[in-house]
Amino acid sequence: MDKHGVTYEPLTLNILDKSEKERDTILNTYNVKHDDIYKTLAASGDRTGPLIAVLPITKHLSMKKLAAVSGNKKVTMLSLKDLQKTTGYVHGANNPIGIWQNKHFPIYIDTTAKNAEYFLVSGGELDRSDKINPNDIAELINAPFVDLLEHD
Repeated sequence: MDKHGVTYEPLTLNILDKSEKERDTILNTYNVKHDDIYKTLAASGDRTGPLIAVLPITKHLSMKKLAAVSGNKKVTMLSLKDLQKTTGYVHGANNPIGIWQNKHFPIYIDTTAKNAEYFLVSGGELDRSDKINPNDIAELINAPFVDLLEHD
């Protein structure tokens, strides 16, 4: 992001295995909410091969919607054993910008981020996140905002 002049704030935070109270205390330190954290999920399409979905950590990915927007009939999540060799990142550290820069896989960002001032995505290492404007990422990596969520 530095190379492309994209403004971001690197954060070091680990909320995994924390109680809700501990998590909220940590997030309040950075003035962010749990809903501001987005996960980067790697899948494989039957027609396109690897593709990436970025959505709120508090929501579930609709595989049907991801397949439809990516031009696939079916998509499946990458297995943990295939994740690092495919994306270059370990589970919990998948960075959408790094994946795009190194692999050029298609990336889709959920519409919930489109009007947000910022969101947090993995910074490419465990316990590291980047607070960034979603539109800046979308423009940099040519990622469309699409509905990716499984609705109740």
